[in-house]
Amino acid sequence: MAKHRIYTTSFASVYPLYVAKAEKKGRTKAEVDQVISWLTGYGSKELEAQLEKQTDFETFFAKAPEMNPSRALIKGVVCGVRVEEIKEPTMREIRYLDKLIDELARGKAMDKILRKE
Repeated sequence: MAKHRIYTTSFASVYPLYVAKAEKKGRTKAEVDQVISWLTGYGSKELEAQLEKQTDFETFFAKAPEMNPSRALIKGVVCGVRVEEIKEPTMREIRYLDKLIDELARGKAMDKILRKE
């Protein structure tokens, strides 16, 4: 089976869309970066390096320093699909990020987005 097109799409090409979605709803680029860092373990310099390298989504998640174990707590629907039911690991990670950005744009409190007690 052929890979989904998003796997070979550069993360840097979608990142500005994440930021724009958040900013349109009164959130900040720093909050988007915080969400990405929480999910993947990338620090700000590492994230910037991935953006500069035009790293594709598959590589971005495969090389993530430390995927947050609490990401399994992310539940809900993104693009009509329940994230917790996605079997393919890379697609699930991408949809986790999509869900976090959606929650940020909807005005959810950062502690809830980052699944803090």
